[in-house]
Amino acid sequence: MASTERLLLSGNEAVALASLHAGVRLGTGYPGTPSTEILEAFSLIGGPAQWSPNEKVALEVALGVSFAGGRTLVTMKHVGVNVAADPLFTAAYIDLTGGLVLISADDPGMASSQNEQDNRHYARAAIVPMLEPSDSQEAYDFTLAAFELSERWRVPVILRMTTRICHAKTEVIPGEPRPSTMAPHFERDIPGRVMIPAYARPAHHKVRAKMEEIARWNEESGLNRIYPGDKSLGIIASGISVMHAREAAPDATVLALGLTWPLPMQMITDFVNSVDRCIVIEEGDHLLYEALTVAGLKVEGKPEMYRFSELNVTRVRRIIAGDVSPEAPRPRGKPPELCQGCSHREVFEALSRLDCIVAGDIGCYTLGVLPPFEAMDTCVCMGAAIGVGLGLRHVLPEAEARRVVSVIGDSTFVHSGLTGIAEMVYNPPPTGHVVLIVDNSTTAMTGRQEHPGTGRSLNHEPTNKMDFVAVCKAMGVKNVEVVDPQKDEAKFEEILKDMMARDELSVLIAERPCILAAPLIRKLEKAEAEKHCAAGCAAAPVE
Repeated sequence: MASTERLLLSGNEAVALASLHAGVRLGTGYPGTPSTEILEAFSLIGGPAQWSPNEKVALEVALGVSFAGGRTLVTMKHVGVNVAADPLFTAAYIDLTGGLVLISADDPGMASSQNEQDNRHYARAAIVPMLEPSDSQEAYDFTLAAFELSERWRVPVILRMTTRICHAKTEVIPGEPRPSTMAPHFERDIPGRVMIPAYARPAHHKVRAKMEEIARWNEESGLNRIYPGDKSLGIIASGISVMHAREAAPDATVLALGLTWPLPMQMITDFVNSVDRCIVIEEGDHLLYEALTVAGLKVEGKPEMYRFSELNVTRVRRIIAGDVSPEAPRPRGKPPELCQGCSHREVFEALSRLDCIVAGDIGCYTLGVLPPFEAMDTCVCMGAAIGVGLGLRHVLPEAEARRVVSVIGDSTFVHSGLTGIAEMVYNPPPTGHVVLIVDNSTTAMTGRQEHPGTGRSLNHEPTNKMDFVAVCKAMGVKNVEVVDPQKDEAKFEEILKDMMARDELSVLIAERPCILAAPLIRKLEKAEAEKHCAAGCAAAPVE
């Protein structure tokens, strides 16, 4: 019997609920806005979930779950898919067992990202199906459909969300749980899972044939729908653009695409031929417009100026009207800044006073680029601080080279800084190098999540803790020091200045908990201490 329960959920919460109802055996991922809340919500409602060191590892763990016959969810923001791309492209060739759904949470408008990439390209490039929900109900429904699609064709499926879908709350009427009937087990399949060239060549043909089958199935899949209206204007859209289009042109006929790769070309052709004028409304690149134009369909696309940032109802009205006049400037908001009391402030004050050339990284400490510090000179991607700093050190004149410092956060160091340390040890610059790890005991920028360096798992339970000092020394860095920059700012600056003057490889760890995370950290540490105390008292002999 169909459920009549009505819930108000964000898209992220809807995906989490659907994953629970799909019987997901393990959710993995790396926190990144706007995807972070999916695994947190999944864990809160009883789903097994864990943060991985980075997105590549998260997908690889998920592949193991799938090979064991379990359903698995992998979550990340759009730039995280770049990190996971290596296993993703080969995973498409492999016959999966349990359903595997990868969430790509895109960030049009770059609310909290370093680029505005459109991850619809990944579905085409990696040869995997892609679903795009337009509200929370579809986020719930499409998540369930994605697991079933994945198991039917034994392929990974990308569920592409965007910021508005992830965070906006709309009504959801959940259905009955639809878990897999498979019990976890392992069946050996060397040709299907060991992608040496001899097995990968036929696998490439096989996955292309699967996509042709899915394309034919998509014509009647029920994942695409037509909102009837006036035939004088037809609109083809997907994701949040469906909602913008329906509000901007309420009388138009709208084809809302849900399974957006592979495309239901016959359905689209019939739609285009049924209307007098057809326009493609899509956020980001002209991907759908170009695909339909190549197929010979007479459709209109948006002017180039609307390729940038998010679409909204006003912008869609302008697109339909062909209005390319300058848009009203967006109201200026308050610029972000490091929190008052943040230990990063002392770090960037010192870097500024010492006139350092700072190779920076991704995290809340990236705000050190802004006034009053203006103490960051490069920021590319997670982990790039170390490699970029080394490149600068290798070629700059000695006086400038000694001013170069790589600044990286604790979560980012675990994510992709370790290979930078390996590079530094293997190919040391003549002047040595200084890596500054700003360790605030959390993944602060995305909402204070745990990571392997905190000693706590996703749900804040105690687990093994990565020792940054021991790791750096084990990798070959002999000069490693730890200091609290707030407790002794003069000592911190003195150590940093000394390291910059040496022809040695050095790692300086500026260690102090995030001021916002500190109360929770103290609470967790107190609870763990009391737990150990109680266990010790219980085990003590009675005299």
